[in-house]
Amino acid sequence: MPADQLDRTFAALADPIRRSILARLAEGEATVNDLAEPFSVSLPAISRHLKVLERAGLIERAREAQWRPSRLQPAPLRDAAEWLTARTRTWEGRMDRLDAHLTRKQKDRRR
Repeated sequence: MPADQLDRTFAALADPIRRSILARLAEGEATVNDLAEPFSVSLPAISRHLKVLERAGLIERAREAQWRPSRLQPAPLRDAAEWLTARTRTWEGRMDRLDAHLTRKQKDRRR
């Protein structure tokens, strides 16, 4: 995943309202009104959140008559998860090596 796409994904995920919107869209498409319902923010504010998510490639907005349903686009989330998994493996490997080193040092001191 290109770094700028990863930056947009994580920036979009940084906001709790946007994460909640994505969680709702994981259940199926929804309109702005549907998405705004659980929040105490204005429709224009929800629309701004949707624009951030759309620019990050996390959602797609369609036009159906007067409705503009939004749909989750999971690819950027998968890419971000893969990036996190790779970093996790790296750090777990380092921690395992540190643990092994410290265990050897402890055994050496006991001798």
